[in-house]
Amino acid sequence: MTLTPLTRLKFRNKIQGFLPFLTAALIFALTTTVETSVEARSSRKPSAPKPDPSEVEKFRWKVFTPSDGRFSVLMPGQPKVTSQTQRTFMGEINLQVFIAQPPRQEVAYVVAFNDFPDSYGQMADPEEVLKNAQQMALKTTKSNLLTEKSIRSSNGHPGREIEYINAGGKITRNRLYFAEGRLYQVMVITTKRQQKFLTKSIAGYLNSFNVVLKK
Repeated sequence: MTLTPLTRLKFRNKIQGFLPFLTAALIFALTTTVETSVEARSSRKPSAPKPDPSEVEKFRWKVFTPSDGRFSVLMPGQPKVTSQTQRTFMGEINLQVFIAQPPRQEVAYVVAFNDFPDSYGQMADPEEVLKNAQQMALKTTKSNLLTEKSIRSSNGHPGREIEYINAGGKITRNRLYFAEGRLYQVMVITTKRQQKFLTKSIAGYLNSFNVVLKK
């Protein structure tokens, strides 16, 4: 169906007004689950036993690519995969989440993405999508922004990197990209105490993320 310029403008305004609420729901569902897990680990007493060799091998860093092959990233072991579907007036919007958490570390490495219907993906302003996602990430996690900057994926897709801290002291570094109708979030959620020991791991993880174009 071909839309007139006026219809396209009205539809675009409608969905851009709706996007923050949708993004908020998705981000809230994601971060509350992960932050709870990180919080549980930070409250445990340090364990003295030497790590089991099989466990070390299980969480060795390696390249991970999802079944649809549209991104690749280094992760510590095989991530857990969860999904969530939301029904909207635009159609169903699916959220896929990949989480890896090495043992005895107060950290979670997370990749999440959601696809928007083609009608939205073709008309959406990438900067508006990223701006809304940033605002909602801060609002839903009740966090204070520490740093922000515009970035690009390795193949030129627009993105934004933000770092923020919540009231409980959890620090999140989040790189967001909008590519071919899909919003990616590449995050590391950790504690102040753990962050200083993971500088290289965090940088290596974030820098390893690559968006793979559709074939």
